[in-house]
Amino acid sequence: MPMASTAFEARNSERLGTFSSKGSLSQGVGADEKLPVNAMPGSPASSVSLKLGSDNTHRRLKSRHIQLIGIGGTIGTALFVQIGIDSAGKGGPGSLFIAFTIWCTFILAITICTAEMVTYLPISSPFIRFAGRFVDEAFGVAAGYNFFVLQAMLVPFEVVACNLIIHYWSDVVPAGGMIAIILFLYGLINVFAVKWYGESEFWLALGKVILAVGLILYTFITMVGGNPLGDKYGFRFWRDPGSFGAVYSTGSLGEFCGFMACLVQASFTVAGPDYISMAAGEVENPRAVMPRAYNKAFARLMAFFVLGSLCVGIVVPYNSRELIEGFEAGAPGAAASPYVISMNRLRIRVLPDIVNALVLSAAFSAGNSYVYCASRSLFGLALEGRAPKILTRCTRNGVPIYCVLLVLVISLISFLQVSSGTAQVLRWFVSVITASQLINFSVIAFTYMRFKKACEAQGISRDSLPYKGILQPYLAWYALSGCITMALVNGFPVFIKGNWKLTSFFFSYTMVGVFPVLYLGWKTTKRTSVIKFQDVDLQQDVAEIDEYTRNFVPTRASGFGRVLDTIFG
Repeated sequence: MPMASTAFEARNSERLGTFSSKGSLSQGVGADEKLPVNAMPGSPASSVSLKLGSDNTHRRLKSRHIQLIGIGGTIGTALFVQIGIDSAGKGGPGSLFIAFTIWCTFILAITICTAEMVTYLPISSPFIRFAGRFVDEAFGVAAGYNFFVLQAMLVPFEVVACNLIIHYWSDVVPAGGMIAIILFLYGLINVFAVKWYGESEFWLALGKVILAVGLILYTFITMVGGNPLGDKYGFRFWRDPGSFGAVYSTGSLGEFCGFMACLVQASFTVAGPDYISMAAGEVENPRAVMPRAYNKAFARLMAFFVLGSLCVGIVVPYNSRELIEGFEAGAPGAAASPYVISMNRLRIRVLPDIVNALVLSAAFSAGNSYVYCASRSLFGLALEGRAPKILTRCTRNGVPIYCVLLVLVISLISFLQVSSGTAQVLRWFVSVITASQLINFSVIAFTYMRFKKACEAQGISRDSLPYKGILQPYLAWYALSGCITMALVNGFPVFIKGNWKLTSFFFSYTMVGVFPVLYLGWKTTKRTSVIKFQDVDLQQDVAEIDEYTRNFVPTRASGFGRVLDTIFG
């Protein structure tokens, strides 16, 4: 890899000198833990272990943590409850399955783009900061605030989901009290140490995996007759009422609209590699861990989402009265879940309560991940000087305390649920930011194109990178075109004759308009310009990562921890 310019070398030397003098722990060795024998004070390994990263966070997350953080952040109530909303009375099981399968190919393209950049430079809030470094400062600002708003406002959505699920069993604890308890637990997990976040998210995500696998097995067992009624229903509901449903029109046009409704649902439900990437600055030995994390997490997630969409179409008919009324009436808890409806139809007892308990853990885990990601995205903006400097302040444990607290303050919007009908208001608000996720994916794909061009302009061979993506730049173009298209057709029903609603248009396209406003506003006020390929800074922070990687001393877990590392690492 070519050497950096003199200016870049000077900047990196200054940064290395500054951070090596602070003497805080950087890798997976806590303040009360012993250093490995071959990393005694004064040795090269010790100096790296005691060196703080350029963003003041600590590298304490292990491979097993990052594997399940990727799953935990992407699987929430949508996979188990809301996945049937566009199958119910709309697209039908065939459209739902095909839509989720197609959308997963776009997520694969996004994952490959992200993996190549982040494994080369594993820093906090990477794709947000890359947008500013590789494209334009204003582009990074727009990308950062877009992602922050998306994550921060999804926290109250999951908090309300937790509250509704809990009230499936009892109304003894008032809604306000339950919301306060959930937010307190989020604060407890996210403020006191990243280690607690990693461990808690590991176990909560493991619960999601068990639930997802369990529901897939439930579908197979019951469809072949393993149920109290002995009903071998198989693919009955694919034949009657059918595989494809027509909406907004009749015939082929109506079926196409039903498919598009399912594709929009898939683009919201199936998340990408964002959650793994956001933790890149806190993973130990990231250049070895991150490539495995991207590959394994993608395979597992796609299995859950594709098979999950198939199972939903098997267990209930898409025109199920219970399913449609469950969504329209806003049934509490997971009463509107296709799986719970199926269990009730087959007269299966106890299992619906178990499903609800695991769905509760899924909702709690998703909200926990949103707090983490929202705080880290804001932290990344502050590190780049695009948010108040006070937000860069970290605790002794490496937690960006003010970022976490600000996200929790914003999450107080959850208390709107105490009033009647406010759950619907929150759903509207989530609709406003649905396009944000598609914009975020578009940003990643475009940033990767710039990264690849910059490497070529500066003579850096992609073969020298820790991870080299396949079929580039074609996959990046595929991802970019698909995400932009979906962002534009996200609210397509309002353009169909007789379906125009100003509120629906506003909720679907607000963020599509806000993003260019943020970009042009910052660009105008700060007079920024698009960075030329030969001037893109590909060396900032690289020297620190290289030194850390060379001197990394792995620590072996003991007992049960070693077993977990072997299975999930």
